[in-house]
Amino acid sequence: MGISDRIEAFINELLKNETDEWLEIRRNELAGVFGCVPSQINYVISTRFNPEHGYVVESKRGGGGYLKIKKVKYENGLIAETIRAAGDRLDEKTAKAYLTNLVRSGATDKKTAVLMASALSDAVLDTEPERRDKIRAGIFKSMLTAAQSQD
Repeated sequence: MGISDRIEAFINELLKNETDEWLEIRRNELAGVFGCVPSQINYVISTRFNPEHGYVVESKRGGGGYLKIKKVKYENGLIAETIRAAGDRLDEKTAKAYLTNLVRSGATDKKTAVLMASALSDAVLDTEPERRDKIRAGIFKSMLTAAQSQD
């Protein structure tokens, strides 16, 4: 397991034990725990604890810098919120991040997510990027709407 995976697992464990809505951590202290530079913490936060993965992050830089992380609670249901958040254009990386979040949250199973990801891949949507991202968003939202109506 790489350092980024260990940092992610550590933060996820802290989030599980957190009773408040926000988990506050000091970037430098966390870097010290893992023997890495603070920019490694920033990398993990920006790639694994972002809105596409179901998190909101507040950050203050500088000497007393901290990170505040909160798992988003979906009032209208995760699938409905994902449909809303997907927008009119969707790149492949973001679509996969949304699918990962849906699997982690139990809103869909891994097999369904893998099938959806393959149908949304750049290789399948063989057209210019601007048009491809618009088509992908429409297909993604259509698939999620169909999945939601099956519940």
